[in-house]
This record gives sequence, C-alpha cells and structure tokens, in this order.
Amino acid sequence: MKLVMIKVVVLSDSHTSSLDSLPSKILDELSGADWVIHAGDFTEDRLVKELKAHGNFKGVHGNMDSPSVKALLPETELFELGGFLVGVCHPAEGGPPIRIESRIRERFGSVNIIVYGHTHKPKKEVREGILYFNPGSATGAWPAPYASYGILEIREAVEAKIVRL
Repeated sequence: MKLVMIKVVVLSDSHTSSLDSLPSKILDELSGADWVIHAGDFTEDRLVKELKAHGNFKGVHGNMDSPSVKALLPETELFELGGFLVGVCHPAEGGPPIRIESRIRERFGSVNIIVYGHTHKPKKEVREGILYFNPGSATGAWPAPYASYGILEIREAVEAKIVRL
C-alpha cells in the first residue's frame, strides 16, 4: 500500500514581521503544504501567529527573536511526522556555526531528521542515518549566500530539497 505524501515547507531565519514580507514563491508553497516548520529567528510574533493559523505548524525560537516570540515557542521541538522522528532547534543560544551539527545532535535522542537554523546557509546532509536539514534564510538575511527555503516530502522515505530564490 502506498502512503500518502506529506509536504512540509521548512523555513528559518526569516527576520521579518509578517507573511507579507516573505517572497511570493514561499507564500505559494505554503498554500499547498500539509505542514510548516520554522527553525527560529522570526523576529516578531505576528509571523508566528500567521504561520500557526496555516494549520499544522511546529516552530522554535531563535537567538534574535523578541521576548514575545520566545514566550510563544520552545527552544526545541521533537515530534513524529509520517513515521519519522523530527527534532527542530535554532540553536537559541546563538554562537559561531563551527561544529553546529555536533552541538545540535546532542539535544536529541534517536531521531531521523534534525531541522535547524542560525547559520543562514542552506544545507542538506545525511550523517549516520540522520538527515541534517537547514533551509537557509527565507529572506536572504546576511550572511546568507541567497534567500532559500526547504521542502520535505515524506512517504515511505524522506525526500529533502533546498529551493533557491
């Protein structure tokens, strides 16, 4: 029996106040998404509330988020999606991106996917059976090489792609 695909739009480091400030291609993707994951640095709580209104949403706060965003969202998320265990973090303490995957790996137990932000640099890498997925900055905020977001398509397996804007 074939499983139904779950489409997840993955965002991070948007550094903006509302959906209206995001690139139109992201807004188009959101309309066809089953889930939205945001890995922190929204900046303002309006964007959090707008993404939550979309429906299925998981998000964490980042090091640049306002106190109101930090009050709405946890530092980490761990949840099951389509039979896969997903961990999400920013990391909210900030710091240099050196060895970031090792640092965030310690936060989660046995997971299949780790979605993270902070570096503003898109990355998709499988290591020791774990997909490390950073969608980059949705708005291209410095030091991003370009604006980007991610798509996860979950069926029997996970297909991940970075979309450059």
